[in-house]
Amino acid sequence: MLKRLMIVAALGLAACAPPPERLAMAPLTSDLELRPLVSSVMVRPVTLPTYAALEEIAFETPNGLIASNADILWADDQQRAVTLTVTRNLADILNTNVVPEPWPFVGLPDVAVDVQVERILAGADGNFQLTGQFYVGGDGIDFRNSSQAFAIAKPMADQSLGSIATAQAAALLDLSEQIARTLGR
Repeated sequence: MLKRLMIVAALGLAACAPPPERLAMAPLTSDLELRPLVSSVMVRPVTLPTYAALEEIAFETPNGLIASNADILWADDQQRAVTLTVTRNLADILNTNVVPEPWPFVGLPDVAVDVQVERILAGADGNFQLTGQFYVGGDGIDFRNSSQAFAIAKPMADQSLGSIATAQAAALLDLSEQIARTLGR
């Protein structure tokens, strides 16, 4: 009975803890405007490293380890947030139908974009790092398949969470512009 009371008391104390705070990525817009070579683009869910797919905001420590703080979480699932950010950026730059998978329309999209992130991290050197590879392939039309590696570094004003979110949004905007250049002119 005493053990049961201790468990109930522990659960009661845990229930009183405030929920963790959440941080959203700041939306950025591109000045780049391209004429699209396609009329529709589907963006597949962006693949992220394990540490980046978690709710906790990851950062690199001075000794090179990846750490996080469970007290402040991302406002949205990171795979979803990154996918939607790239999708929105591409739609703005190309001014054409760009939607995330699953494809909601009848027929196939002209092309599909697949982004595989190798590193997406606030570095101990003061730069936000975004590296990986993206693939563009024709689904609905004959479009030259291509793959391209990317390595983007964006300086952070400081190591604050707000700076991390802003630098991540800037890095994703750069990535979106790189992808858009393969889909427009």
